[in-house]
This record gives sequence, structure tokens and C-alpha cells, in this order.
Amino acid sequence: VQLQASGGGLVQAGGSLSLSCAASGRTFSNNGMGWFRQAPGKERELVATISRGGSTNYADSVKGRFAISRDHIKNTVYLQMNSLKPEDSAVYYCATLPAHYSDISLQMGLSRADEYDYWGQGTQVTVSS
Repeated sequence: VQLQASGGGLVQAGGSLSLSCAASGRTFSNNGMGWFRQAPGKERELVATISRGGSTNYADSVKGRFAISRDHIKNTVYLQMNSLKPEDSAVYYCATLPAHYSDISLQMGLSRADEYDYWGQGTQVTVSS
């Protein structure tokens, strides 16, 4: 099983980036998925999640600016990031939850990093001021 994250880069404040996370090795259509980020010297932070049914949840810091989506056929999850700020700079990781994970807990934003079982390699996002 492999998660391949891509789409990171350098962008000016106010700009946009679109991240992709392509899964291979098995289908994840029955799994919730999430995007995390980690800046130097900081803990890994949950940014957004999407349930198998498409329900989404966002960290307060990105609400209204980021949008998570998924394509079951392509086995891919996306993160559209708009109105980027320098504080959004971090390595962004995609991850999957076990199939039995509660959709209710996911939608309430209760998932923790240690509950995710597969992780992508991360993609760097740098936002210049």
C-alpha cells in the first residue's frame, strides 16, 4: 500500500495550491482520509478530513480557505488551498484511517494522528509573504 502526495511548492501569500494524494495497492473507498501538516519545531496538525461518504471537517485555521475532496474511482484525495498565508507553510501529509473508524467521530474532528494507519511521504508547501 502506498500513498503518493504531490502538488506542493512555493507560492506567494494569497495564492493557491492544489495537493493530491494517490493511493495504490488497494482501494480506500471505505476509509476516511485526512490531510495533516507539520511545520519545523511544531507538532503535526490535522488540517482536514473526509469520510467515506464525503463528509468533511476542517481545522479552524483553514476553514473557508481549504477544501478537501476525493475521487473514489481514481483512489485519490485532494486538498485545494486558497488564500494561502505564510503560517500555512509546512510539510503536508495525507493519511488513511482503518475502514471501521467511526464516521461520526471523524466528522466531529475527533480523529488523532495515531489512529491513521497509512501515511504518504509528505509534500512541502511554502508560502512567502
